[in-house]
Amino acid sequence: MDKPKTTAKDFFLWAGAMVAFYWSVLAFIFLIFDYINYTFPNPLGYYTTDPYQSGISYGMASIIVLLPIFMFLMRLIRADIVKDSSRKEIWVRRWVLILTLFIAGVTIAVDLIILLTTFLNGEALTTGFLLKVLVIFLVAAGVFMHFIADLKGYWDLWPLRKSYVGIGVTILAIVTIVAGFFIVGTPEQARLQRFDAQKVSDLQNIQSQVVYYWQAKQVLPSAMNDLNNSLNYGSVPIDSQTGEPYVYQATGELSFKLCAAFNAESRASQNVYYESRATMPVPTGGKEMMQDNWQHGMGQVCFDRTIDPSFYPPLK
Repeated sequence: MDKPKTTAKDFFLWAGAMVAFYWSVLAFIFLIFDYINYTFPNPLGYYTTDPYQSGISYGMASIIVLLPIFMFLMRLIRADIVKDSSRKEIWVRRWVLILTLFIAGVTIAVDLIILLTTFLNGEALTTGFLLKVLVIFLVAAGVFMHFIADLKGYWDLWPLRKSYVGIGVTILAIVTIVAGFFIVGTPEQARLQRFDAQKVSDLQNIQSQVVYYWQAKQVLPSAMNDLNNSLNYGSVPIDSQTGEPYVYQATGELSFKLCAAFNAESRASQNVYYESRATMPVPTGGKEMMQDNWQHGMGQVCFDRTIDPSFYPPLK
């Protein structure tokens, strides 16, 4: 009996379905990774105050668009197989199934190797790391089991169970996307967090200008306007959300405070090393690293600062 020929329609249906499938699976994995990174932040890693700029929005959009495309194309493929059972034996279908099984099997093996290597090296198995390993293992195992069942004709014997799998995958995708709004907040909340991050950055800038002003004149500025200098790189920043100036007040010969109105409480992972942003270099080696606590609550928050002349000596 002659082998059935693969038509252009067969090829592009399977190619389109697999591109949509692989892409949506990767988007799902990376989306879960972003949730894990946000829930269990790495103190040594980079943290962004806007999770929707770290790939979450892209992952959500990819799943929303590509998963229905995959299911629609697979429905067309199954309809052709129902009309002509020989479509099950075309080479493109068998190659796609076997290739997917190979990729899923390799992924499971690599996942276990990474886990064992980390354990044998004596490194800390953090909650975030273990969850990522578990996610990859479960996704790869699920893909492997589904496609090996398809290759052996299991779904032809139990079509209702295949429908249940499709419904389960759809529910999982919806729950994953909706859960993101509870884990990282809505895009509007992320926008407010960006405003708060900008306010912290502006206060750092003002702090550096105050320090340099004191180094140059050995006296703190009496008001914020004293920092405006046409020879500086720019004017003193103002609150980009309200358009109002920040609050500055000298509280002593070497002490001052800076205040801003914040939209929400900062996360613990934001208490990191900030780089001094003086408008001009200081003679202590350029930019200095300092551990200023910029954590804040919601509403008007003031940060008290005291200049240490041993770190920031007066300019000669």
